[in-house]
Amino acid sequence: MARTLYIASTNPGKLRDFSLAAASHGISILPLPGLNAIEAPAEDGPTFADIACDKAIYYSRFLPGEMVLADDSGLEVDFLTGAPGVRSARYAADAGFHEADSPDANNNLLLLQQLAGVADNERGGRYRCALAVAQDGSPWLAAEGAVEGRILTAPRGSGGFGYDPLFYVPSLDHTMAEIDDRSRWTHSHRGRAFRALLELLP
Repeated sequence: MARTLYIASTNPGKLRDFSLAAASHGISILPLPGLNAIEAPAEDGPTFADIACDKAIYYSRFLPGEMVLADDSGLEVDFLTGAPGVRSARYAADAGFHEADSPDANNNLLLLQQLAGVADNERGGRYRCALAVAQDGSPWLAAEGAVEGRILTAPRGSGGFGYDPLFYVPSLDHTMAEIDDRSRWTHSHRGRAFRALLELLP
């Protein structure tokens, strides 16, 4: 019988990607039952790992006896001393920046403003992802993954989400928004973190 990991996410893209990767390890990925009815925890830890662990512990209490997976990820830009970091999804909202129709668009516009005039060799950064598994309110496993890149001066590509149109990966000669889903999973911070986590599962 396949082992089951319940993921604290309703994002269909994450569920699809995690499921495909886990299948080869004899693991089934399912969304946490009733997740939409559970009040979300405060995400106020100082690092991606702290937030992922806190979320896994919190949500595991709603499904006794089962393993619950949670993640936290975002973008770190060296010129901005690591920002947006753990506030990546709320970067523009935190700054009261509202010039576009979606959070992703606002985040990208604000990032471009913050890096206006910055030379290419100073626009380095990375995507980072932390994953954690907990059971019955206790942490069990954790893993991280990262991918290095550079922030462009204009978006390229229509795939992915978040900062993907601005995040250029030199080894691929593409932004994360210019590659297909399978390639993105292979090279992304989330894919690397999940493969590292699967290797830790007994």
